[in-house]
Order: sequence, then structure tokens, then C-alpha cells
Amino acid sequence: MEPKVGIGIFARNAAGQFIWGKRKGSHGAGTWAVPGGHLEFGESFENCAERELLEETGMHIKNLRFLTAVNNVFEKEQKHYVTVFMGGTVDDGVQPQNLEPEKCEAWEWTSWDKLRTYRDAQMDSGPAFAGRQLFLPLLNLFEQRPDFYI
Repeated sequence: MEPKVGIGIFARNAAGQFIWGKRKGSHGAGTWAVPGGHLEFGESFENCAERELLEETGMHIKNLRFLTAVNNVFEKEQKHYVTVFMGGTVDDGVQPQNLEPEKCEAWEWTSWDKLRTYRDAQMDSGPAFAGRQLFLPLLNLFEQRPDFYI
């Protein structure tokens, strides 16, 4: 099975917070992730990020740029993805809508420092962790790119 390409979007507001939501109906259900999806044939990273963010949240992104990429092997699901993280800004005061409720429970704003706190709690607690579990690409972002910061 060949790896697939996923796109994750750090859509930030003027305060530097970004949106994330709790996944459902797909691999990684129950974990928290930034908006994103599959790169379609012939699509650029930028176009995919714009499309996925708009489809999932109704938000438009600007100042879009490549951030980094991570390698993810989902052992249980027997899936392999390369996740390309893109970042940009959204207009201040604009709130995300949950336009795909079958895929996400709700969107909310968080900060990089809070994300790191959730990651540390998850790693310290192991498999029995009952808090906000991060989607594998976000966990791998900390592991594979320890100096990364949005």
C-alpha cells in the first residue's frame, strides 16, 4: 500500500490561536486535529488547504504558506500518510462553522502552548489517557520536528 498525502491547516487569528476539532467518522476518531484532508490529483498544497478549510469551517485563509511535513503510519488502520502542514491567517473575529458535522464534533480555538500541554499530558499518561488526545500527525509534529513552532 502506498502512502497518501494529507494536508493539515493551522488557521490562525490575530491573537495567534488556531482552530482545531475532535475527529469523528474516520481514522483517528476521538482525537483532536487541525482542519485538513486529502490532496486531490493535480491539486497544489495551497489549493487543497484553501478548499479543505472552506469546506469544513466556512473560513477563508490568507498569507498561506508551507510549514513542514511529517510521516505517519497508522498501524491499527494499516494506513500510511505524509501530512503536509500549511499555515495562514483568517480575519479577526470570524468564527468557524461546523459544516461537516459527520466528520468533526465542533471547532474551537487553541494556542500552541495549550497544544503542547495536551501533548505532554498524553505522552506522560500513556494509552489510558482520558484527556484530549492528539491526532497522530500532531503527535508526530512534536516528535519529528521538535524545534517546530507556529
